[in-house]
Amino acid sequence: MIDLQNRSQQKELLDAANIPFADIKKNMQELDTINRLLGGHSITNKGFAALCANQKKISVCEIGCGGGDNLRAIYRYCFSKKIEVQLTGIDLKEECISFARQRNADLPARWICSDYKTADLQNDPPDIIFSSLFCHHFTEEELIFMMNWMKHNCSHGFFINDLHRNTVAYYAIKWITHFFSGSYLVKNDAPLSVARGFTKNDWKKIFSKAGIEHYSLRWMWAFRHLIIYKK
Repeated sequence: MIDLQNRSQQKELLDAANIPFADIKKNMQELDTINRLLGGHSITNKGFAALCANQKKISVCEIGCGGGDNLRAIYRYCFSKKIEVQLTGIDLKEECISFARQRNADLPARWICSDYKTADLQNDPPDIIFSSLFCHHFTEEELIFMMNWMKHNCSHGFFINDLHRNTVAYYAIKWITHFFSGSYLVKNDAPLSVARGFTKNDWKKIFSKAGIEHYSLRWMWAFRHLIIYKK
């Protein structure tokens, strides 16, 4: 039985710099399927909806956007609600940005290949910033910086959709990906992502150290946390 009392510090395979893009693409496609089937996109839409209430025009930026699936889910939500939305996706991997740009050419979006910390948003700051399955790649110290960066660069607020570190979640995703995944990245990284995930106390500690007091923290199915900060 794995000990999940503390976050794993083991790096995921996807964090390496030399992964062939064909493997990354397969990984992104399977993660999109997992997000749809296990409610990940629904959680992202809930976070977005909480920050765009009564707005008919809004801008939103995702850091660590990958192939842009979360932004496409938000676009569909906005389309259904007749909200005019401008999307921005930021990712460090050039191949991911190229894939997102090609796959989502029909969206009102701009795609930025950059470390989020150095992305230039000052001339066109987004109303909302968010991340989904991104935070668990970082250390506590890096996350403290990230929380303040998002707070500083948004005008309405930010939200986070990430994994709950839990034994049931760990073994469930390990079993599911073992039998149903065709991606070695997903097979290795999906359970490891859970081991690198968070408890509520982890988040409370991070936000306390970041000096951010007013936020909501909710557990969501399936084994996620949704954290929302409103300005």
